[in-house]
This record gives sequence, structure tokens and C-alpha cells, in this order.
Amino acid sequence: MIELTLPEIALMNRVLREAALLARAIQDESSAFNLTKDDRSPVTVADFTIQAVVARRLCDAFPGAVLVAEERAARLREPEQAEMLATIAAYAARVIPGATGSAVCDWIDYGVGEPGDRFWTLDPIDGTKGYRRGGQYATALALIENGMVRCGGLACPVMAADCDATATGGGILALATRGGGAWYTLLDKNSAPFMPLSVSPCAESARARLMRSFESGHTNVEALEAVADRLGIPRDQCVRMDSQAKYLCMAAGKAELLFRLLSPDRPDYRECIWDQAAGSLIIEAAGGKVTDMRGNSLDFSSGRKLTNNTGVFASNRYLHEVGLAALEYILKP
Repeated sequence: MIELTLPEIALMNRVLREAALLARAIQDESSAFNLTKDDRSPVTVADFTIQAVVARRLCDAFPGAVLVAEERAARLREPEQAEMLATIAAYAARVIPGATGSAVCDWIDYGVGEPGDRFWTLDPIDGTKGYRRGGQYATALALIENGMVRCGGLACPVMAADCDATATGGGILALATRGGGAWYTLLDKNSAPFMPLSVSPCAESARARLMRSFESGHTNVEALEAVADRLGIPRDQCVRMDSQAKYLCMAAGKAELLFRLLSPDRPDYRECIWDQAAGSLIIEAAGGKVTDMRGNSLDFSSGRKLTNNTGVFASNRYLHEVGLAALEYILKP
């Protein structure tokens, strides 16, 4: 059973539940404010609110802890964003009474920490486009020590109770520790027990279910389809989904293969650590395997990005070698 009394796990259990409630409330109340970051991806009120709340909770629980997170408050501090900042502060005040715009900006910027021997990493809304579209999204939090993910959690507020990739539901909270397994519970039932996650035992590639990002710009669609053909996977066994919710589906045995290949438009792209840390551990703790597309373990010791890795490949372990072989064949020069 997941050790909910461990301080790090207790924090994750609490803040990820808070994050899910905030994300739902903001979505239900249709806050229309958004900014566009320098990389042109959308940032919502939920991103900022959740990062602020998690940062404050982390600082309270572990004074001096280092947080490496996605968002920055610089533009929120601009006078023309005063209305948006007031909205964010009002949502934060629902769980942290007395939250102000100034405090919220400071909490958000607590996430500018530098990765070191021990730090936390957060993606407040992983799958922002899915969130805005009404699809799957997640809040992802992980603790990294000496370049390895030690514990991680995902809150997926619209995940189905059975983690089916083709359905939605009342939401799932998943927690994992290295060496301690991966566990999940229902977000919409506070008294629901945690149950173990376990990957699929499928060892036949033609029967495998393949997951990929919903956004075509996040991968190499042509190469991915060629890999699927090489493995004999029919098109109706390929599932598109936003965010690290895909990792939870795989950990629950609802898929066997997951590829994040390099987009032809961004051949030098390297994954951000907050996009992979929590989900990769949950798959591994459930019995799966996660490497880059060359078979190297993910290296979380090189800063805010997985500088030493190219792409990501996750599997139920039984199909990992055949998946790597198919990748090598398709992607060979």
C-alpha cells in the first residue's frame, strides 16, 4: 500500500487533490483570461493558480525546498494584467485564505529554482489545450533526487474510473514511489481506497494499443505511423490523448506503447522535466519501462530539460525491445 504518512506522499496527496478541485472550478466557471507565452502555448488562470498554491504548500511543508516549475509571474505583474491577477488571487484564496495578487506572484516565482541534487518539479496543467478543449489533462508533481525521480503523482480530473483511454469520468489520483509501487484512487470519492496499478501483460505487438499525443505538432506523425505498421498495430488500436494522463492509462494496463518522437519541425527539441517526471515513474512503478527512443534511461540531472535524451518511449516492458527495434529501423539514416 502507498505510504500516505510519508511527508512527501502526504503533501502530494493533499496538493494534487486541491489542484484537481481548483482546475474543475475554474473550468466550470469559464474564466476566459489567458496569456500566450513566448513559445506561443496558451496559459490559463488554472496554470497560474495551481502553481501558486502548490508552491505555497511546498514551502510551508518543506522550508527551503527547491521547486522547478513551468510558469513565471513576470507578465502577471504588468498593470494591464491586473484583472487577470485578481481572478487568480481570488481562486487561490479559496484554499489559502487571504491570498493577494502580490503574494500569488511571489508563490508562482518560487518555481524558478535551479535543479540540483534534490528538487521538486511541477506542471500545474499538463495538457493545457486538452483542458481548454474539455479533454484529458493532469497536474503533475514529482520529487527528484540525484537525477532520479523518487516519488511522483498525477491528478487527472476527468479520467474514467477504470482509466480507459477512450472515456471520461470523475477523475483519478495516482501516486508512486520508487521501489514502492504505483497506486490510484477515485478523485470524486474521498473515502475511496488506493488500489495498485499494474501494466498490461500483452507480449504480442500486433495486439498492442499505442498512445500518442493529441497534438500532431508534438510528434513525427509519419514516423509514428510507420512504427505502428512495422509492429503490425492497426490504426484502430492507436489512441490520441493529451498530457501525462496517457502514462496513467498505460500504468493501469489500458495501453502498451507510448511514443514521443521528434517533430520534423523541431529536430533539436528536448523534453521539459515536468512533462515526464511524474508520469515516467508511475509507469515504471507499475511494472513498465521508460527510455528515450534510443533506449537510454531518462536523465533528470541535466537541468530543466532532458538534455541527454532524445524523445521518449514508454512500454509495458514486455514490448520494449521490439519497440526499440522498430524505432531503429524506421528512424535509421
